[in-house]
Amino acid sequence: MVKKMKFRRRGWYKHKRIGKGKRRMVGWKKPKGRDNKMRESRKGRPPLVSIGYRRKKEDRKIITVYNVKDLASIRKDSRVILGKIGRKSKTEIAKKAAEKSIEFQNLNIKKFLKTGKKNESK
Repeated sequence: MVKKMKFRRRGWYKHKRIGKGKRRMVGWKKPKGRDNKMRESRKGRPPLVSIGYRRKKEDRKIITVYNVKDLASIRKDSRVILGKIGRKSKTEIAKKAAEKSIEFQNLNIKKFLKTGKKNESK
């Protein structure tokens, strides 16, 4: 995966008031000065925010699972998201997914089943 570009405000490393020690002020602000070298995109200066720095999107399909039947149509290259469902059906789906070694993007199966066992024992 491509490293995300960090665009910083011009001179953030020099001045205490705009960044050195202040995280919120470091953010991007377009340089607008007449003689600004960064605005002119001169060689050796930090890059300006522009089209072309966007991260690459993944081509894998996103599949939302709402019941146990939906798990049958899942391939290894697809991204799986668990839908908005109740705890009972969520545990059933998590157990089936653990057997088939399917990973969800929005659910840690091991952690979820572990907490479910604790709640059942109480």
